Amino acid sequence: MKLPGHDAIARQADEHLVTHRVKLPRKVVQHPFRQVAKRVTMALLLLAGTALIVYADHGGYNDNSDGSVDLLDAAYYATVTLSTTGYGDITPVSDAARLTNIFVITPMRVLFLIILVGTTLEVLTERTREEWRLNRWRSTLRDHTVVVGFGTKGRSAIQTVCATGLKKEQVVVVDPSSKVIDAATAEGYAGIVGDATRSEVLKRAEVHKARKIIIATQRDDTAVLVTLTARQLNKGAKIVAAVREEENAPLLKQSGADAVITSASAAGRLLGLSVLSPAAGMVMEDLIQQGSGLDIVERPVIKAEVGKKPRETEDLVVSVVRGHRVLGYDDAAVGTLELTDRLITIVRATPGSQIAPDVRPIPQD
Repeated sequence: MKLPGHDAIARQADEHLVTHRVKLPRKVVQHPFRQVAKRVTMALLLLAGTALIVYADHGGYNDNSDGSVDLLDAAYYATVTLSTTGYGDITPVSDAARLTNIFVITPMRVLFLIILVGTTLEVLTERTREEWRLNRWRSTLRDHTVVVGFGTKGRSAIQTVCATGLKKEQVVVVDPSSKVIDAATAEGYAGIVGDATRSEVLKRAEVHKARKIIIATQRDDTAVLVTLTARQLNKGAKIVAAVREEENAPLLKQSGADAVITSASAAGRLLGLSVLSPAAGMVMEDLIQQGSGLDIVERPVIKAEVGKKPRETEDLVVSVVRGHRVLGYDDAAVGTLELTDRLITIVRATPGSQIAPDVRPIPQD
């Protein structure tokens, strides 16, 4: 057994500070700088408008210093008035000026304060709303699927599972790269930025309440550590892991993985099959690509099929899952189908058949 990067694992295990955070899918909003710039521009326009209104009726105002109000005085009056400072050195004296202050400048003062205070209130409100949303997400998330690694393997695995009916709200992606998690949340998945070999990161993904865990890391040694940690936190979840080297597959199974896929060997076998028979390679590619053409699915035996042989069912049965054994359709040990059996069948992909078994919906906001 060969595991590269033992020194890297040791250094990683000695680290005590880990940056990890939860990112939920969210609507695209304006950049904070643009929001602030927009509000400042609106406030300046209100200030300039108020100054022009005062200057247009400068004869109705009195300046205690020289008695007259020029453009600078009008801008000064607008500033101290809208900011509610109100020194009182410039005052409206005519009825028109006072009416203008009542019905025009006072509403503009309120609007000016709303614009200035609005940015701070919006930040506080957004933070509170996001915290409430995160707490609600944690309390309602269960029986979900955790995907560790959002590279080519992880992304393809999510697409395949979602093609069978799993909703994006039931998928949580864990990856150490913030940019990768941003890409995942942009596609509608919840994301956790952090090192999945650490239990506190997986706990943030609520892995202890997950039903399925897909481990698609870039390194085999990382996959082993993640599998050990995930199995320690969740004894009953179904864990499927991918490795590059076939000789590392037994170690993954010993670490707690229910199934191990050797990515390099699988791709090589598909290449070899395509060389021998391009048509067979196309069929295999179609089978593993869920949601179009032919799909290979696992389903329970229905009551009408009990007592029949696998070939007597309407679907094309490939194998029968009985207990912990997977039996071929022509295996003499199958005999007739039992109600507790599950069938692995090949079906034509249709919208009605895209149903993920044993999945409970997550409440929406």
